[in-house]
Amino acid sequence: MAEIAISVEHLDKMYKLYDKPMDRLKESLGLTRKKKYREHYALRDVSFEVHRGETVGIIGTNGSGKSTILKIITGVLNPTAGEVRVNGRISALLELGAGFNMEYSGLENVYLNGTMIGFSKEEIDAKLDDILSFADIGDFIHQPVKTYSSGMFVRLAFAVAINIDPEILIVDEALSVGDVFFQAKCYRKFEEFKKEGKTILFVSHDLGSVSKYCDRVVLLNQGVKRAEGSAKEMVDLYKKLLVGQDADEKDGAEQNTVPEKNSEDTQSWDRPFSLNPQVLEYGNKDGEIVDFTIRDENNVSTNTIEKGTDFTIHMRIRFSNRVESPIFAYSIKDLKGTEITGTNTMYEEADVKPQNPGDVVEVSFRQNMSLQGGEYLLSLGCTGYKDGDFQVFHRLYDVCSITVLSTKNTVGFYDMNSKVEVH
Repeated sequence: MAEIAISVEHLDKMYKLYDKPMDRLKESLGLTRKKKYREHYALRDVSFEVHRGETVGIIGTNGSGKSTILKIITGVLNPTAGEVRVNGRISALLELGAGFNMEYSGLENVYLNGTMIGFSKEEIDAKLDDILSFADIGDFIHQPVKTYSSGMFVRLAFAVAINIDPEILIVDEALSVGDVFFQAKCYRKFEEFKKEGKTILFVSHDLGSVSKYCDRVVLLNQGVKRAEGSAKEMVDLYKKLLVGQDADEKDGAEQNTVPEKNSEDTQSWDRPFSLNPQVLEYGNKDGEIVDFTIRDENNVSTNTIEKGTDFTIHMRIRFSNRVESPIFAYSIKDLKGTEITGTNTMYEEADVKPQNPGDVVEVSFRQNMSLQGGEYLLSLGCTGYKDGDFQVFHRLYDVCSITVLSTKNTVGFYDMNSKVEVH
């Protein structure tokens, strides 16, 4: 049987939630016998093992306890109950640069951070060239860290953490730092670790990376271990949690607020994913988007789509005034706000008829997902011509996110799906 590198047994982590700071003070001073707090379990009875040389992923919805369990394993937090045993020297990529002193130079912080991890000066000396080469911040290494840009800061912190030769690497959402070239360098280093047979515990919302790198995956939900198995099985189960096909998840799901649900004469579509509470909405509402959803190739409502599969955006629009030539549209942006793609019924030369007050139209845009794996923002619109003038009837900018899962990303925003021949 493979040697166990990390053992987690019946782990609990409970936080005391106080309604008022005074209640916390009274309890700490022993001035009250009455319990002044509510118990919140970030983790409850979680157990799993990581064998030496394995890459194990931990996935789950927000608030499921992923980061908490890593902090307990690395000793940042103490558990309320249960036990963690670690067999090997750990390097953790959790909160990058958390141990840096902003007044020290970058070089001084390399030694400070390495010492905090548990390495001698001689060991750090041996790795210094690798660290400085990986960070690639030039002469800034001799300047105080407080003068660094955020990109330089995370590059140095990542370089220190990943170039100290650990037996166990623990990663929490840390492979997306810096620009695209630095990210590529980080992933190459990650792959080197795998080839060298290092033990890796990996938490990420990037399900494509989880599928690509992990031998086994643990799925957490609301602090409880729901399942454990192959990456594909757990990602498929996680997608079901995201779309509400699980009783526990439905109880804790956020309630959608915009667009408002339909009137009683029209059945509302399933929309189990969260909407943007800061959505930008405007228009004269002659035509109003009253409902929408996104469905994957299996006709399941979800905002998580696998690259290379078909998906459909559905919109329902109700008209309060006559509109001769309505146009229905969607667009997709990256998280920086750059419009990447989109279309509308005019571009597609769809047969759209004039609409009268009270008319309801349902529009479907079906297409193949060729965007790279990552997070995007969806916008919807209803515009058109009324009395010969172009008007905006209703726009919903960044109404929700779309997560694209991919096990193969190419350069840029989307995949050309090239067919390669080498003779």
